Amino acid sequence: MVKITKHSTPGRLIAVEGLDGSGKSTQIYLLKRWLEIENYKVFFTEWNSSFLVKNATKKGKKRQLLTPTTFSLIHCTDFADRYERQIWPLLRAGYIVLADRYFFTAFARDTVRGCDPEWVKNNYSFASLPDITFYFKIDPKIAAGRILDSRPTLKYHEAGMDLHLSPDPYESFRVFQGRINQAYDNMSKEFGFTIIDATSPVDKQQQAVRQNLTEQIDLPAYKIKK
Repeated sequence: MVKITKHSTPGRLIAVEGLDGSGKSTQIYLLKRWLEIENYKVFFTEWNSSFLVKNATKKGKKRQLLTPTTFSLIHCTDFADRYERQIWPLLRAGYIVLADRYFFTAFARDTVRGCDPEWVKNNYSFASLPDITFYFKIDPKIAAGRILDSRPTLKYHEAGMDLHLSPDPYESFRVFQGRINQAYDNMSKEFGFTIIDATSPVDKQQQAVRQNLTEQIDLPAYKIKK
């Protein structure tokens, strides 16, 4: 069994995970702004954003050329590039690194697409566990409703159409998100996620995030010295 451990660098790694529509991106943005205003050393990174890989990923998705294995590997390559160039160096430099999605996203999505769980974990075994992983828990139906209310069409892979769950992209999306939700629930206990109720008011969620951060991390140690 693959074992992934925490890092021993001066920095701290904070990740947010959750279904599309859970509001996690809003919460980590609010956290980032708060830390910046309070003059802390902070760096932000998000899923699938490596300049080296992003264009290839877009082309593969657009032409529907990605099998579950290639889909998994290309996202892992993206993550590895960002981890080596951004995340790890800044952790060593003593920054608070905020990650909008981490390898748990791959653990959920890739296994739902049929990839072997241990194979996926082994691909990401070079990376360390976050110090805190906030899991924004929400009913898949509510999350799906938020997404479907905000956009007229769904992207092919976003809806899980490559899995042939349903010819209707909206139904496929609901089923796909339900399976990902179950994968997150299973990981929550295994990796000790800090659960946030994603249906509570935005300000209450942010208050809970900041309180957890303050209790678990020595924030004054990350102040920028003037």
